[in-house]
Amino acid sequence: MTAAAPTPKAPTSPTAPALVTLGEAMAVVAATEPGPLATHAPLRLGYAGAEATVAIGVSRLGHTASWTGRVGQDAAGAMILAGLRAEGVDVSRSLTDPEAPTGLMLRERRTADRLRVTYYRAGLAGSRLSPDDVDEQLFAQARVLHITGITPALSGTARAAVERALTIARAAGVMVSFDVNHRDRLWSRSDAATTLAGILPYADIVFAGPEEASLFVAQDEPRRMARALTRLGPGQAVLKLGAEGALAAVGDEIFVQPAIPVTAVDPIGAGDAFVAGYLAGVLDGATTAERLRLAALCGSFCVSVRGDWEGLPRRDELGLLAAQDVSR
Repeated sequence: MTAAAPTPKAPTSPTAPALVTLGEAMAVVAATEPGPLATHAPLRLGYAGAEATVAIGVSRLGHTASWTGRVGQDAAGAMILAGLRAEGVDVSRSLTDPEAPTGLMLRERRTADRLRVTYYRAGLAGSRLSPDDVDEQLFAQARVLHITGITPALSGTARAAVERALTIARAAGVMVSFDVNHRDRLWSRSDAATTLAGILPYADIVFAGPEEASLFVAQDEPRRMARALTRLGPGQAVLKLGAEGALAAVGDEIFVQPAIPVTAVDPIGAGDAFVAGYLAGVLDGATTAERLRLAALCGSFCVSVRGDWEGLPRRDELGLLAAQDVSR
């Protein structure tokens, strides 16, 4: 018998988005050719953000999604909001901050297979997210709230915004998805473990890589780590295993999904694409096995195209990659 995660509640309003998320989005300047950044190096301008990528992925798969965040009152901020709107993501509750510019990610393809990323984010618009930015009605009417461990690392006010979103979701019976997404450049491992452990009891689904999971449970074989995570509060734990695929612990069952082979050209965004596919499966009412399969497909699409989210598939494209069956 196939176990399934709790089904998200039906939206209380026909206009409420199926998924809500909040966090940081920033402009991206990325080298398009290998080599050090230098005068006249070819560059690509875009935008990125873990939560924004998930919202785009869910939207492309046919579900409504909303992103709440702050951008600067500048060309980069306007680009981000216009880009998210073009992808069908609701940004009506996002704010343009006149006092801080939009953050920036500089991505250097130092060699053919090694990326070097520099962030300019401290004190900038994304880090100024606050509890007052979290619209209670919007978050209470959603079916799924998705958060990551990046947002509470940005600032005290951003952490408080996540706490408010979690409180609203818990009171309204909204399913909570939590991707640990630990960033050691933002805070120490001990600070991350302390803060993020407080989120686990609110989460219905937790996503992590083995190293991220070890913030909370002993480093061990992935199946045992996933089961240990479920004992901390989430009804299910999904471990992202990179080239080895993924597995999910749901109740007493373990589901294993092999990676779907593709020619990888850019690993950035693969984890967020995976989460987007899984949550789209949740919103579809799919089984755990089907969710993992859709998640793996989205991850493979993502790494086969340059950019954080540009390769995310639409529903009618899913058949382009041959998915492998989930084993148990």
